Amino acid sequence: MTITITAFEKSPDRGRGLARDMRVRWALEEVGEPYEVRLLSFQAMKKPAHLALQPFGQIPSYEEGDLALFESGAIVLHIAERYPGLLPGDANGRARAIAWIFAAVATMEPVVIEREMARIFERSESWFDARLPLLEKRIRTRLGELSAHLGDADWLDGGFSAGDLEMVSVLLRLKGSDLLAEHPNLTAYLARGEARPAYQRAFAAQLAVFTAASGE
Repeated sequence: MTITITAFEKSPDRGRGLARDMRVRWALEEVGEPYEVRLLSFQAMKKPAHLALQPFGQIPSYEEGDLALFESGAIVLHIAERYPGLLPGDANGRARAIAWIFAAVATMEPVVIEREMARIFERSESWFDARLPLLEKRIRTRLGELSAHLGDADWLDGGFSAGDLEMVSVLLRLKGSDLLAEHPNLTAYLARGEARPAYQRAFAAQLAVFTAASGE
């Protein structure tokens, strides 16, 4: 059965690997499963055909035979459970890896996204300068906790897992920031994730879409 995912026809992140189809691409590259990509315009994302797959009109969606999924975290978890390579073999290790998937998308990512949205949409508001330090304090708290857990380890819990894939994907949103630079072990952790051959293949594939769409 051919796996088909959806992605932006022209990504607003300019091919930097931040759009959430990147996480699905990466997961599929890690497990060695081929896939096809259906590119969508912002208008097409709101049409009935896509809304039947993704009720909120976002990307990515995932189709495999008679299965259709949405939400990148759920898709990555499905891939990790269906194909070997992204979850440990023992039951307890698998459970912990799955917990880290949820930690990335439910604990770490919301505070990072809140800061991003404020910087994009609220910068001209009178209260922006007062609010930004509060948002960054929340991120610093979470990064400090993550840094303390990781310590000198390469990955969050033993070998690389889907939990690391999701956490690295979240930290990419802070790449080059002073917030991340305060924790050298997290900077190194991010670099290890980016250096994985599967990540490199996924990144190149997503960047190629943007480059072709923009004529760069």
